[in-house]
Amino acid sequence: MHPFTLSAISPFNHLAITLTLVIFIGLCIGSFLNVVIHRLPKMLERDWRRQCAELRGESVQEDTPYNLVVPRSACPNCGHRITALENIPIISWLFLRGRCRQCKTPISIRYPFVELMGGVLAGMALWHFGVTWQALAACILLWTLLALAFIDFDTQLLPDNLTLPLLWLGLIANLFGLFVPLADAVIGAVAGYLVLWTVYWAFKLLCGKEGMGYGDFKLLAALGAWLGWQALLPIILFSSLAGVLIGIMLAGIRGHDHNIPMAFGPLLAAAGAITLFWGQPVLAWLHLPGAF
Repeated sequence: MHPFTLSAISPFNHLAITLTLVIFIGLCIGSFLNVVIHRLPKMLERDWRRQCAELRGESVQEDTPYNLVVPRSACPNCGHRITALENIPIISWLFLRGRCRQCKTPISIRYPFVELMGGVLAGMALWHFGVTWQALAACILLWTLLALAFIDFDTQLLPDNLTLPLLWLGLIANLFGLFVPLADAVIGAVAGYLVLWTVYWAFKLLCGKEGMGYGDFKLLAALGAWLGWQALLPIILFSSLAGVLIGIMLAGIRGHDHNIPMAFGPLLAAAGAITLFWGQPVLAWLHLPGAF
């Protein structure tokens, strides 16, 4: 019997091992994204209140530390601290049957869903781009889009803390030509911002109210920085079509208030992910050049 060596591992098995590892890492990142989605808006709100108090000349009391690390995650109902064994992605939720171990309060299925999406998106990036720097960069893009989508869905907010670093990371990635030439990325960032900025002001002048927020401009600018100006048209088409379909469904719901704004960030994020993986055929159909 020959001794086991790395050379004995077939390419398929090697890919399967790598894919499994990447998906597991993605699940863990998804667990962290749940913390970001829940805490980042609260952190910003605390900071805004502190700044407003300082502007009013009021004394500012030091708050207890609250960030992405402290305090430890706990049940919002009974305060039970989540242990390491209770924080294993997906498995813990299934083992606990979707309830707090202490008070049996239901735990939203959204937590394992975000974890699952973190793993699935990482696996898709590896499968699509292979074991490359492109795959790593794509994971960072997709994980950030996932966090932004859920934050915007919850709060109608796309924090600069995520959109602006995402924009700069896109330009840095394409400084090395990972997805598109740098010139296309710069034009994409500028055009992405200006397109929705123009739509915003046109809608405001015609209807007398705001149709979207500035965070949407920055998110589309970030996607343009990552995927180039060529990707803006597919992204706008995908997100707008999804928005129309969702709007029609909401309009059909009895008692739906049409004045309630609909978050556009999740649609942009989903359209950006779709374009990353399947935008090339769309660009070819539109007779536009593309490199991603």
